[in-house]
Amino acid sequence: MDKTQIASLLKSCDLFPIPQGLKLSYGTAGFRGDAKLLDSTVYRVGILSALRSLKLGSATIGLMITASHNQISDNGIKVSDPSGGMLSQEWEPFADQIANAYSPGELVSLITQFVEKEEIPIGDKNGAVVWLGRDTRPSGESLLRAAEIGVSSVLGSVAIDMGILTTPQLHWMVRAKNKGLKATENDYFENLCTTFSCLIDLIPNNKLEVSKLLVDGANGVGGEKIEMLKGSLKNLDLEIRNIGRDGGVLNEGVGADFVQKEKVVPLGFGLNDVGMRCASFDGDADRLVYFYVPSNSDSEKVELLDGDKILSLFALFIKEQLNALEGKHSRLGVVQTAYANGASTDYLKQLGLDVAFAKTGVKHLHEKAAEYDIGIYFEANGHGTILFSESFLSLLVAKQKDLTQGSEEHKAVSRLVAVSNLINQAVGDALSGLLLVEVILQHMGWSIQKWNELYKDLPSRQIKVEVPDRTAVVTTSSETEALKPLGIQDAINAEIKKYLRGRAFIRPSGTEDVVRVYAEASTQEAVDSLAKSVAQLVKEFLG
Repeated sequence: MDKTQIASLLKSCDLFPIPQGLKLSYGTAGFRGDAKLLDSTVYRVGILSALRSLKLGSATIGLMITASHNQISDNGIKVSDPSGGMLSQEWEPFADQIANAYSPGELVSLITQFVEKEEIPIGDKNGAVVWLGRDTRPSGESLLRAAEIGVSSVLGSVAIDMGILTTPQLHWMVRAKNKGLKATENDYFENLCTTFSCLIDLIPNNKLEVSKLLVDGANGVGGEKIEMLKGSLKNLDLEIRNIGRDGGVLNEGVGADFVQKEKVVPLGFGLNDVGMRCASFDGDADRLVYFYVPSNSDSEKVELLDGDKILSLFALFIKEQLNALEGKHSRLGVVQTAYANGASTDYLKQLGLDVAFAKTGVKHLHEKAAEYDIGIYFEANGHGTILFSESFLSLLVAKQKDLTQGSEEHKAVSRLVAVSNLINQAVGDALSGLLLVEVILQHMGWSIQKWNELYKDLPSRQIKVEVPDRTAVVTTSSETEALKPLGIQDAINAEIKKYLRGRAFIRPSGTEDVVRVYAEASTQEAVDSLAKSVAQLVKEFLG
């Protein structure tokens, strides 16, 4: 790097001193924490995103300021690669290093070494391009300014403020831009409406009268965006609650994370909604869960249809379309984590599907799903999507042109092509996921109660156990078995054998000295006992 570039970095770095004792690491969710402490981190990620753009030939990079389902006082920042996917894992160690570099001198030294090692062309004719988005958090605007200064401190780089967006919108827009497609927010909305309408028109006959869907917007950006979309959607009767205008607080007693973990109604929902189909977004609208209040409910408890149930619905529908195709056999795979309910895994295997397991974290599931012609992945928390390989999609588009219009095979191919456009292939997206669920339910002629009958979840329990050193636990890549400490897996297996349909595993937390215990069994009493005994084993083996 030349002297002018170094001077530019040193000058801007002085504006954002790192808070005393701050230590952050770049995970699946990027950097996240108390918004008051993040100026220096966001500024530095601005630098990183500009360097990433330059490294990839001035491709457009996305930078999203959000803390998703966290409380409103938190915020965070994550990077979108040109594919619309998450930042390459190879760059995560560099992100950690510059976020935690204590002095301006150390920061500039790290950047200089990295630029030389990666042979990043600073000062060439083409500069970096970074698109910035933020959710509705009050802290977002000032953090966005820090990101802009970080980007522009890399000479020749341009930061473009794309405004308030859901996380998936920014990822979609970045992907579209780098594919040479129309990439504005309006283009995103138009794509959703067009492909949803196409799938509605392909429903064999409207077996189910269109009933109202109640949407919990988590008092966040997702509520605002689906309200903007509402008037353009045919065959969908939406009522949106918790938009955030009536004094509701982001993610407080609302949202997908709250509903999924607590299994209770969000604020603004209750016994007046018995039997109604309800959906809940999280704060930045990348997670989606469904629920309904059962008719025998005398409390706030709900019947939850989580990411596993959404995955199962998608898999069933796509398999039905693939079965109608003649000729080439495609590889359809579903990807889950160890936290997926065992009943869902059994159901998917009974459908004859290839079920693979990946390490917890969307980036790991996404990578595994990309190995298939069509790969579907979901975490139980409601974050997931469907990936279509470019080669298989090209085959479908060619087939669509050759087949007789109106034939069953042509309809099946057309449905698959429309699904590939409706679903956000860059990242989990509550808006596009909701539209796909709705069209499949209409296609099947199913109520939410009928959908819920696909399988019955096994009772489960999660426990956190504090330990002196979480790194003492080493697991297999799928996290279903512990390799270390030696002997602990045999002891866990012995406990599992005591219970009907028992399953349990342990995994270390990525952020704190805690070991997480997950257990399943045929009854709640049995699973509570199993989880407790495995937690006791963790204490015995790890001290």
